[in-house]
Amino acid sequence: MVTEFFILLKQELVITAIIFLLLFLKLGKDRSNESILTIVNFLLFVNLAAGFFGSQEGTIFHDMFRTNSLIVIEKNILNLAFWLISLQSYAWLRTHKHVIEFYLLLLTSLLGMFFMISSGNLLMFYLGLEMSTIPLAAAANFDLAKRQSSEAAMKMIISSAFSSGLLLFGISLVYGVSGTLLFAEIPAHLSADPLHILAFILFFSGIAFKISAVPFHLWTADVYEGAPVAVTSFLSVVSKGAVLFVLVPILYKAFQPLAGTWYNVLFVLALVTIIIGNLFAIRQNNLKRFLAFSSIAQVGFILVGISASSAAGMASVVFFILVYVFSNLAAFGVISLVSAFAGKENVSDYKGFYATNPFLSWVLTIALFSLAGVPPTAGFFGKFFLLIAGAAKGNYWLIGIAALNMVVSFYYYLRVVKAIFMDSNEQPISRIAVPVAPRLSLYICVAGIILTGLASFVYDYIYSLSYGL
Repeated sequence: MVTEFFILLKQELVITAIIFLLLFLKLGKDRSNESILTIVNFLLFVNLAAGFFGSQEGTIFHDMFRTNSLIVIEKNILNLAFWLISLQSYAWLRTHKHVIEFYLLLLTSLLGMFFMISSGNLLMFYLGLEMSTIPLAAAANFDLAKRQSSEAAMKMIISSAFSSGLLLFGISLVYGVSGTLLFAEIPAHLSADPLHILAFILFFSGIAFKISAVPFHLWTADVYEGAPVAVTSFLSVVSKGAVLFVLVPILYKAFQPLAGTWYNVLFVLALVTIIIGNLFAIRQNNLKRFLAFSSIAQVGFILVGISASSAAGMASVVFFILVYVFSNLAAFGVISLVSAFAGKENVSDYKGFYATNPFLSWVLTIALFSLAGVPPTAGFFGKFFLLIAGAAKGNYWLIGIAALNMVVSFYYYLRVVKAIFMDSNEQPISRIAVPVAPRLSLYICVAGIILTGLASFVYDYIYSLSYGL
């Protein structure tokens, strides 16, 4: 019994151990930031590698915590993303005063996400969600000397409090109508009753804030712009991915009796999220705001895949988030380096960038092509699987409009590529000496973008784990 407990909680226990090690490191003798970053990156790599060994399926705490092969893969994807973000943050963190505190906040947030993904109970889900959100608000304020960073943290905590209130109200109504907090027992007590639908809408509204679905997206661009690039990367990929990972099984299982209702909700939100995200991305000059609206549009495509209510829907979402990790972090990796060394974040600043930084130019271009869905990058296959899964419902209007918006998105992604390769600049960004850690991260991201889509066994494996869940 004790052995099973440690095996099922293995990934959470490893992160907890790293948190304690960092606390002891903080209390010990002073070390240089470079040595701390080397130690932390090694520990995060160990954490990533440990996730691939010794896992098993099961539940503990009266089904409050559960794990299976698909959940393990989802956590490994988040571990990979966090490790890549840590490598990319090397240039920024090596001059920061509070390196260990930064990792303590993000590791605590990641631990909360893991508990949320493994939750089999509404209470565990809510506690994990709050545990993952509150440290992120503090991390958003980590550029202590910048007023924008404080503003971003304030906007995030207020928005999170409001969304958590809606979510908790929805949970209380779900408990009131069902008399249980266990996801497995809720479906037997739900029907198309107006009170049940209200409970779902409140619950889903709280989730929609976390994933930045329109019209719950208004906080996203301001927080992305004001927060440090590393925190923006974490919000965009890890935080959003964790909520989407847990949303799919909750819709497919706990709210399965309301499938007709939530399909209509997803149909409307997917369309407006894609359209609004694309239209606002066209207008952006700041690259972090640009990628904020790009990520909003990507959520719209994910909602199309979720609407399938099938194993293909689940598999397409997990596969797309894996692809999104490589694509978005490749883009943010370049932005992070330019921000750290040159202090520039606007599209106009990247004019003539290829003349001085050809390697970073190609990395950013490949990332943008993948985000746009240009073949043969993995982003094309990711969106293709999402649209094919959504098409299984036979609503071709949804698929057609989503596909047309892919064409619209080419404009604003190629606008950045044009600035990099074709526009001239009398004072281009000077040549950046890329440290080893960020360079390794960028190589991994580019390899993931190119190989993940072409390696068909990746999607097939995820689909095999999704089938029957």
